[in-house]
This record gives sequence, structure tokens and C-alpha cells, in this order.
Amino acid sequence: MDASSLNTSLCSGGTASPNLSMRSAVFTNDTDSFCSSKLLHSNSFLAANYFTVVEKCMGCMQTGTQMLKLRGGSKGLVRFFYLDEHKSCIRWRPSRKNEKAKISIDSIQEVCEGKQSEIFQRYADGSFDPNCCFSIYYGEHMESLDLVSGTGEEARTWITGLKYLMAGISDEDSLAKRQRTRDQWLKQTFTEADKNGDGSLSISEVLQLLHKLNVNLPRQKVKQMFKEADTDDNQGTLGFEEFCSFYKMMSTRRDLYLLMLTYSNHKDHLDNDDLIRFLETEQKMTNVTKEHCIEIVSKFEPCPENQTLGVLGIDGFTNYMRSPAGDIFNPEHYEVNQDMTQPLNNYFIASSHNTYLMGDQLMSQSRVDMYSWVLQSGCRCVEVDCWDGPDGEPIVHHGYTLTSKILFKDVIETINKYAFIKNQYPVILSIENHCSVPQQKKMAQYLTEVLGDKLDISSVSTDASELLPSPEELKGKILVKGKKLPPNIDENAEEGDVSDEDSADEMEDDCKLMNGDTSMNRKQAENVAKKKLDNLMKESKIRDREDPDSFTITGLPPAANPHEKSAMKGKGDESADTGDEANTGGNKRLARSFMGNFSKRKKKQSKVRKSSSFEDTDTDQESSSGASKAAAHHSRKKKTMKLSRALSDLVYTKSVGVPDFETQGSCSFQVSSMSETKAHQLMQQKPAPFIRFNQRQLTRIYPSPYRVDSSNFNPQPFWNAGCHLVALNYQSEGRVLQLNRAKFSCNGNCGYIQKPVSMCEGSFNPFSEDPLPGLLKKQLVLKIISGQQLPKPKDSMLGDRGEIIDPFVEVEIIGLPVDCCKQQTRVVDDNGFNPMWEETLVFTLHMSEIALVRFLVWDHDPIGQDFIGQRTIAFNSMIPGYRHVYLEGMEEASIFVHVAVNDITSKARAVSGIKGLFHRNPKQSSLDSHAAALHSRKSTFGAHLLRRTASAPTKGQPKVKRGFPEISIDTKDCSSEGASEERESEEGPPVHRNGDTASWGHGTNGQLHPDDSKVQN
Repeated sequence: MDASSLNTSLCSGGTASPNLSMRSAVFTNDTDSFCSSKLLHSNSFLAANYFTVVEKCMGCMQTGTQMLKLRGGSKGLVRFFYLDEHKSCIRWRPSRKNEKAKISIDSIQEVCEGKQSEIFQRYADGSFDPNCCFSIYYGEHMESLDLVSGTGEEARTWITGLKYLMAGISDEDSLAKRQRTRDQWLKQTFTEADKNGDGSLSISEVLQLLHKLNVNLPRQKVKQMFKEADTDDNQGTLGFEEFCSFYKMMSTRRDLYLLMLTYSNHKDHLDNDDLIRFLETEQKMTNVTKEHCIEIVSKFEPCPENQTLGVLGIDGFTNYMRSPAGDIFNPEHYEVNQDMTQPLNNYFIASSHNTYLMGDQLMSQSRVDMYSWVLQSGCRCVEVDCWDGPDGEPIVHHGYTLTSKILFKDVIETINKYAFIKNQYPVILSIENHCSVPQQKKMAQYLTEVLGDKLDISSVSTDASELLPSPEELKGKILVKGKKLPPNIDENAEEGDVSDEDSADEMEDDCKLMNGDTSMNRKQAENVAKKKLDNLMKESKIRDREDPDSFTITGLPPAANPHEKSAMKGKGDESADTGDEANTGGNKRLARSFMGNFSKRKKKQSKVRKSSSFEDTDTDQESSSGASKAAAHHSRKKKTMKLSRALSDLVYTKSVGVPDFETQGSCSFQVSSMSETKAHQLMQQKPAPFIRFNQRQLTRIYPSPYRVDSSNFNPQPFWNAGCHLVALNYQSEGRVLQLNRAKFSCNGNCGYIQKPVSMCEGSFNPFSEDPLPGLLKKQLVLKIISGQQLPKPKDSMLGDRGEIIDPFVEVEIIGLPVDCCKQQTRVVDDNGFNPMWEETLVFTLHMSEIALVRFLVWDHDPIGQDFIGQRTIAFNSMIPGYRHVYLEGMEEASIFVHVAVNDITSKARAVSGIKGLFHRNPKQSSLDSHAAALHSRKSTFGAHLLRRTASAPTKGQPKVKRGFPEISIDTKDCSSEGASEERESEEGPPVHRNGDTASWGHGTNGQLHPDDSKVQN
């Protein structure tokens, strides 16, 4: 950070360190006097003072401060907070969490001065001095740590120090961040292993650490490496540098060493020619220059001798392969790489439901911060539920519930501030209007005054044939979606009647807590809400027991084809948000659909059929009486509401209800909003018209009103049908949001993904066995080679003291129904540090453009939680070659794979028995003891109990065949392992390639570029 940027940060709160407070404990004057003209004459003087300030802040934070930690609904707790010696975590004591009582600096999203958080708002005015209060927002869910210091100076010291640390992290490139994370991890691991605090590790402390790290090495081998690393005068213990040497010896990768030997002609290093050959042959990079190789050596090779010779040894090669250059994600996809000039209806758009809520739909807090977080995470369509508030001020909250209320004006100001920080592509405000006309006029006033030129009303059209503008044309614009006055109303009228039938916030009476009953106090309402949530918890547990293997996301075939329906049944049912993770703790565990408990009471007479589709019980029970509901819907009187002209004139896209394909013409400037249940019914009853409708007009799908726990539905079937705005509860982390992140990450996380051409025009049936006849399909060949530093399952009963894990990998394809499948490796016993699987999985994809590939790591343990971690990535974002798949949210955990993609004309069969690079005699390593035993013994009864919660293969699924086919394979004898038994007998035609891998084209200077003619964005 140079002096000029420091100047900006200090005096104006620049982007590197927003709102940086310089009213620190070391200042005697306030910010204005500090930034006086006298001090601004010299940037170097300012920079020197800044670093003096920061150093003093760091020292004070590491010394520690006693502060009050506030909690919701109870008295605060006095705790001692301090910055750890590595400046990587905030810690506090005392705490029942012990070493886990910490917040990583990396995870901090924002630091807010004063009493801004929802927790502070619960305390009466005058409870705390605002100058002593600050909040730290951290993690994916924007959790808050709300603190009150003894003095205002202490608070400013912490705020200044934290913002400095955050600014430093934001300025790092990915390589620097990876290296810093690894260094911090080593220092932290060393510190935690040093039980007696003497600054060194004894052999017993090292053995305890290895157990914690899931390392199962013979004691004699550990002692030998310990002795080799112990080189100083203090014999019998390892200092930090010696520990690093020990760790390096222990973690030398056999798989990478073999790979290096293969391309170095059995030398102990790679020279420039070897490196070029490896990068071009395996990594599919083109035009690799010697200058590029020299750059790799200078950046990654730690040995000075090798640096001088210009060669890459095993340590340098390992560093390179574990750097971002060896990641499975295409680095070009960190930026926008798709055509952004098509009409809006040719894109999937990242969308949020009830954006303001922090938790469930009944009692949770509403916060303006959620708009800031969601917009910066890439979401481009946010929801604002507007109701009449006191003093003529419209408010935002979930009606008829106990959710807290926030001002509409504050929401719009937050959206205006954060809408275009990360990208400039348009933001859609989905306005759910429940206000009276006077407060609607206030809404229109705030929208106009606060948003100013960002509010786009210039292109509003009544011409049904006119196309929507493109995201590129609408850059920097905010579009309002909401109700609009009909064109035939008197132009001088200030208000008019509009239909209220299309409200996307419609709530069933079952879900309303207040429902106009003013006699019910908050306590009674809370009791009602808790009972409902308890019922959901029970329902979720019952469903887990009933269907433990149901995890694969699939789409529902048309109801008229029972054969297809039964065929799809074996692929599982995933309308759940946390099916494979088995998340625990509070209501976030409730990720599956749960309409049953409410709808059973409401529809006692309806016969509920068993679910065998991608929807869970919510859809089935609601659709089971679909005909009678539809009749009732048409017979009841239409609801209307008064709409202000001022607000109507600001609406860019008109919100309408469920379309009638036979009578209703399409209008590109209308958005059809419907619940997941109604959309599901359309997909069942009128799939072809629904898909054609989505080619011309925007469709928004929102969660069922019965999802009061804020669980999420499966978005993939609706993406398959071309629905544009699939609105999810961003506050409910889990499987569904992981899929959503993966989908939108492949275009710079800008919130817009171009739909495949076949979805935008012509006839397309996502439920067909061959949805794109005549077009080439993709064959994905994945070699699952090894794992690195896999932790014990989160929240396992014994924590780090538990048994060493027995890991295996599951790979799942999520896309069109015909493409959905999953396969898994064998189990490696007692090794989470460096397990070796060395197995090949083969998949066939008919429409790879919308497919997601999900890597899951499990611990083979039928008792307790066995999910370790996952990484989900869009198929088109994967790059070929030897790659590391880093598990999401984990510092060092990864799996090492080889990726190859081929073009094929139909299903091809997997190669069996071809030896690959790492195929060897099991006797060579204890890591293969499990594999050796598999060949020499029959299946035991215990094998049938394998992974009840880890989605064991269903009956009839063919065994995963081992062996390592090279990229150039003869597919005449191949078939996909995920295929059904009757397809296994089919002969596969030859593979068509452009070079070695058909889907990858040419780049320059060692860069990889997708072939635009082969891969659609």
C-alpha cells in the first residue's frame, strides 16, 4: 500500500480500507484535525505516521482488551479479547469452545462503529456509550460479534487495527493469499501442539499432533523423521523451523514425485524442456515459452541451487501444483467471459428471496446489512417486502409474523451504496407492495431521490414484441419489478386498481402468526412459532431415516410417462438444502421440504402419494389436490389493491401471476412470479409450452410459503426448464447455495449466466433421454488420485481425539435428468493426511453447459456425522490435466485429480484394466492395504452397512471399475459407469477429438482457452 493510497484511506475512507476510523487511542485529536492541511504536505510523513499508528494498534490488540460481548436475549458476557501472535485470528477467553473460540481475520466481512447491529438495537437507549460500541460481521452468514469496550479509545484502536488487517488481505493476489494461509496454518498448528508453551515440540506432542492431523504413520518412522529434523543444540525437541522441516519430510507427495519422474526421465528435477512437455501434454496449455518456465522456477522453487540452475525440484513442483495454477477452476472464469449483449431473457440471473431476513420466516431478524452482503456476493435480484409503518414511513419485514422491521428508506440507501461495488451489471428490485397509497408515494419518493440516475425508467415499453435490453446496455442501472397500472386507465388518475392475485409474498393462513389477531401477544405468537418449527425438526429427522440414500438431484419426467418416472426413481430425490452435509445445529438443519405438517392439517381429506421425484413432500401434498385447488382458485373473487401512479411509473418490468399459455400472449417486459409448487405443476402438466414461454419472457420462482424455516428448494429442475430468476434464501447455507454459487461463479460471479442456445430458441425437452439429438456429447474422465490433509468430520463427537478417518470420495453430476448420477471411490482405512484412491470415474453428459460437478469427501463411519467437505464447480469451469480440488471453506484440505474431457456421439463404456501412471503393486505402500484386501476376501456383512448417511450405491448400480485409462482411449469397448444396466450392452462409438481433448482450444504463453466452437458459455 503506497503513501498516496494511505492518504486516501486515512482522509476519505478509500476502497482499500472503507470508512477507516483514525480516531485511535494513539491520537490526541479527531479525524479532521489529524487530516489537516499541515499534515498533508508530505505523503511520506503521513505514511510513516500511519504505520506508527498501526503498529501501536497491533500491539494493543495482541496485549488484549477486556470487553463486553453482547448476546441476543440475555445479559452480556465479560471476556478478554486479543489478536493472536500470527495476526490471523481474534480470540477470547474464557470460553467453553476453548481453542475454537476464535474468528479468522480472513472471514471478517465488515467492521461497523457504533450501535448499528440488530443486537445493539435490542438494548434501551443510554445502555452503552456509542463511542465504545462496535460490531464485527464475519463468515458466510454475516454473523455479528457485538462488543462494548471500556473506553472509546480502546474501541477505535480495535476498529483501526481490524480494518488495516482486512485491507491488507483484500490487496493480496491469490498466490500470496494461499502462501500466507499456509504459513499461518503451520504457525497456528505449531502453537496449538505446544501444550506446555515452551516454544518447542517434544516427541509426545508431535505424536498427539499427528493423530489430530489424521496421520497414521508407524511410531518408528515418526521418530526417525523427528531425529532428522532435530538439528539444533536443543536435542529432543523441535523449534518452529525444525517443525517446518519435519512437516515437509512428512508431507512429501508420492503421487507428485512419480509424476515428476515421469516427465524428467527419472531425474530429481524438471528442466525447462521437461516442464514445457508436462504443461503442454498433461495440462493442455499451448505455446508455453521458456520464459514462462523460468518465471515458474523463480516463483515456486525454494532451493537456491535449483534456482541457479533454472530447474524445478520436487518441493518447487509441489508448490506449483498446489498454487492457483494447479487449481481445477479455470482462472479466466474469475472474470466475465460470456457474451453479455443478449436480451435479459437469455440469461439465468442470481436471485434472492426475502433478502432482508437473517433466519427463519417467522421470528428472525430483518437487517439492511443482508442487502449489502447479498449484492456483494453476486446476487442481482433482491426482494423488498413493503408494509405501512408508523409516522408515514414504509417499512420492510415479513408480514403477519414476528420478524423485526426495518425502514424502507434504509434499505434503498443500502442498495444504492452496495449495488455496483463488485460488478456493474443491472440490479433488479423485486418490490412486494402491501402499502397504502400515501406510503406508496413515499416509496416512490425515496426510490427517485436516493437512486437518482441509477433508476432506469427510460426503456419501459408496452410493445409486446420489443426485446428486453442486454445486461451490457443496462450496466449501472437499477430496475424495479412490481405491480403496474394498466394502460387503459385515465392518465390523469393518481391511483388505480390492480390485481393482488400475483403477489409473490402470498402466505397461507397456516404460516401466519398474527393474522390480524391483535389479542395474541408476542409471547403467545412465539410459542406458536416454536411449535411449528419443532414439528419441522421432527419431520426432517423422520425423512432422514426413511430415505438415507436420497441425495442426487434429478428432474421430474412428465407425469404421463410412468416408465420414465420409475427409471428416474433410482436416481434419488433432492429437494433438500443439506442432504449430504447433514448440517446440525438449530433450524439450519431443516433443509428438506416440509409442507406435510401444515398441509396435512389443511388438507386432511386429500390422499397423499409417495414422492418419487425431485420435489419432496411439499410439492406432492400440495399438488395431490391440485385439481380441486385450481377450481377453487377460479371460483373465488379476485383480490385487488390500490396502486399509486407515482410508484407505478417507476416499474420497469411488470410483475404478473402464473401464465395461461393458451390465452395469454407474451410480453418481454413482464415477469411471471410463481411458487416452486406452481412451477412444478406447470412442468408436469405443460412442459413444452412452459419452456417456450421461458424463451420469450422472464420467470421468477420463489420458495413455497410453507418453507417457514427458510429452507431452499432444488433449483436445478427450474434451471433445466429455462427459468431465469430462481429466488433462494441466501441466509440458509447448505447444498443448494453451494450449487447456486458454483453455477454463477463461471462468469466472474457477475450474477448473469448465458443460457445455452438450445434453451433460447427452437424445441427443447430437458426430460428426454436424448434432449439434443444429433449433437456431440461430453465424456468426463476423472481420475481420483489422492487426498491431502483431510480433517475429521466437523462437530464429530470426540473432536480431534476421535479416530483417524477412513475417507472416500463421491462425485456427483447435477444437470439434466439424463445426466444426473454419482459414483464413488473405495474407502482408504486410517488415513486422512494423504490417502491414495487411484480410481477412474467416467461420466457422459448430454448438456454440459448447465451441468455442475460436485466433489464430496466422506468418512466411512456409520455412527454420527461423516461428512467432511465438498467443492462444487460448473463443468465448463473445470480445466483438464492434473488438478487440485480444494474443499470449500477449508484451509489446506484438497483432493488431487486428473481431468480429461472428450467429445463422443453416444454413451461410451469405461475402460477397465488399463494401468495408469500411479497403478502399482499394493504391497508397495501401506496406503493400499485396503485395496489389497478387497481382492483377496469376499464381501462381508459389514459391507452392506456401508455409509448409511453417505449415499451408498443403490441396488443394481454397477461396480466402479478400477484402472487408469490415458487420455487417448479406445471407447469402442467403453460405457458410462453411471448408466443403467440395459445400456451397458450397447457398443460405444469412437471418440472425436480436437487434439487430445475436444473441448479445449489454443491459447498463448502457456494459457488455456476454451474452444468457442465447441464449448458454449
